[in-house]
Amino acid sequence: MILTNIGTVKEILSRHGFSFSKGLGQNFIVNPDICPRIAENGNACKGFGVIEIGTGIGVLTSELAKRAEKVVAVEIDSRLLPILDETLADFDNVKIINEDVMKCDLRRVITDEFDGLRVAVCANLPYYITSPIIMMLLESRLPIESITVMVQKEAAQRLCAKVGTRDSGAITVGVNYYGTVKKLFDVSRGSFMPAPNVDSAVIRIDLGSGCRLDEKSEKFFFSVVKAGFSQRRKTLANSLASVMGIPKEKVYSAISSLGLPEAARIEQLDMEQLIAFSAALSDK
Repeated sequence: MILTNIGTVKEILSRHGFSFSKGLGQNFIVNPDICPRIAENGNACKGFGVIEIGTGIGVLTSELAKRAEKVVAVEIDSRLLPILDETLADFDNVKIINEDVMKCDLRRVITDEFDGLRVAVCANLPYYITSPIIMMLLESRLPIESITVMVQKEAAQRLCAKVGTRDSGAITVGVNYYGTVKKLFDVSRGSFMPAPNVDSAVIRIDLGSGCRLDEKSEKFFFSVVKAGFSQRRKTLANSLASVMGIPKEKVYSAISSLGLPEAARIEQLDMEQLIAFSAALSDK
């Protein structure tokens, strides 16, 4: 069964009475070259267990299962379960959890399902919930080594931007705080069924080499980052005064301690400067 053959896909979906859900951002991969590349680049190999988020009809799931010791796929759409029973029937190392990944206890999943294995995440993420899922995975500090995901091309550009440039955002800072990120390859909109209105890209985040602050400092740091980027075209003093209620004089003092101009905006600070600015501001 070739799950990237459009005729096969249509036949399977029709037989099960399945229709695509726009609300769930469902776009299934039909380009046969994409999923093997994601699996190869995503730590799907011996010694690894892989968490997949969203299965479609199992195209990526099957490629992961061919390579990894075990795959646990979290799929919110119960209508796909009978389809997956059929398309993944040849694999005895796949478990499907019918749940919203944002509510799923992934730490328990890892403990229960991947004992003795290293862990990675691979997914074709719905565009509408890309950032929340990535930040949830990062902030949870799960024992995972890498996150390899397909996202909207524009989101990939932001995720992979250099902190301190115009293309960066709060999600860029978050990713660089917890690890390192790189873009692997682009994916055209014609690689999906139905085809979305935008192109995509596959990125990989390697965890464990990022920053480490104590819990209180980390919480304040991210509050500053989120506040600053929520009004990114304003100066740091104006945005933090508006969102966090911090007196402008206090912000100016922290900015001055870094040798930056009073009119500095958050997108102009690199990672080291952001951490130093947050520390200076919390000490004032």
